Amino acid sequence: MNLTKKIILGVAIYLVFMVALFPASIAVKLAPLPSNVTLTGVSGSIWSGKVETLNIQGRQVEQAQWTLSPWSLFLGEAKLDFVIGNRASAVNGKGLVTVSMSGIDVKGLRFEAPSSFLLGKARLPFRTVINGDVSLFVDTLQQGTPWCEQLNGKVFLNHVQVKNQFGNYPLGDIELGLSCEDGNIKVRSDEEMNKLGLDGTVLVKADKMVQVSAKIKETSSQPADLKKALAFLGKKDSQGYYPISYQGRIPF
Repeated sequence: MNLTKKIILGVAIYLVFMVALFPASIAVKLAPLPSNVTLTGVSGSIWSGKVETLNIQGRQVEQAQWTLSPWSLFLGEAKLDFVIGNRASAVNGKGLVTVSMSGIDVKGLRFEAPSSFLLGKARLPFRTVINGDVSLFVDTLQQGTPWCEQLNGKVFLNHVQVKNQFGNYPLGDIELGLSCEDGNIKVRSDEEMNKLGLDGTVLVKADKMVQVSAKIKETSSQPADLKKALAFLGKKDSQGYYPISYQGRIPF
């Protein structure tokens, strides 16, 4: 091997190691992060790194770790395996996210957080305050238009307490199914998934539009203030269900 080839090979090896070991802390400093996003305690490389604290619009996440597969880049996609906190953390999760020219694909996603983290400083209608915990599990999510091509998952609302100017509503535990319908996110619940006598679906469409088609009947497990409010929904049918219908923008 002549000198020129040795130099070229040496430079190539050097560049490979430079990329493979490029510090995540330097990458973060060079990246054009939004003004409402801050990171502290960044360590490791861009391929396998860790962030001690991540703040997004006042929401704090601790101990975020990631692994980025360099081999997937040769296939024209970025495959990111991430972990947030641990099961003892208030905010925790994990999942595998693949980004390609065709969009975003998510597999094995788990995310758990208190309602206060998700709602942030949002002002809800009727001075509503919501307390509880949310657990999201997504087996498969494939991006589509406007939201999804494929979606299979569940949401668990745990120990939900709602309070507003009309009363107090300890709603307990609610299970919601997630699927995709004509590109829209479909959220479903029935009487086997909650103790509120609630049955129906919510379609989340483009531009923050939602379509609610549901019904509810009085049960012994319902809070007293909720039972009193049912009559305001309209006339109940022959099976004792009151209609719940709404179509418009998300009201917050």
